[in-house]
Amino acid sequence: MENASKALLMAAGVLIGILTLSLAVYLFVSFGTTSAEIYKKNEENQLNEFNTKFTSYVGRNDLTIHDVISVANLATENNIFYELPKTTATGKDNYISVHLKGKGSIEFGYQEGRKSSDINSQYNEYIKDDIIKNQTLPQYKCTVEISPTTKRVFRVEFE
Repeated sequence: MENASKALLMAAGVLIGILTLSLAVYLFVSFGTTSAEIYKKNEENQLNEFNTKFTSYVGRNDLTIHDVISVANLATENNIFYELPKTTATGKDNYISVHLKGKGSIEFGYQEGRKSSDINSQYNEYIKDDIIKNQTLPQYKCTVEISPTTKRVFRVEFE
């Protein structure tokens, strides 16, 4: 009888051990899935926040050359951060191009040795030309293209 009770106690101990391990595995998988979901949500929020910097200009009728230069500056900072040379934006990488009607592409890409003061001088020239040419600040309309590949803004156009 004593052997039978010891056998039952051993079986109960093994069963409790298996239940404990099963619970640990379940919690590990559950927490791992939750962590992945939170990471994905954070990534989506960062992407939306980034795109909003450009899409906030869409549909507005009060845009001036200063707004155009602000967007071009944001695009230039992005292109320099990712060290992307000036190219035609196709939406396959993180390069952002900004186009101004009559001027073409006005953003800058990564170029070794280029100073930010040179870029700012060029943007100031765009502002000066716009004011001299038109005597008043004309209003611009903005359109934005978002890449189906990267889900990021890759082209901003002002007309």
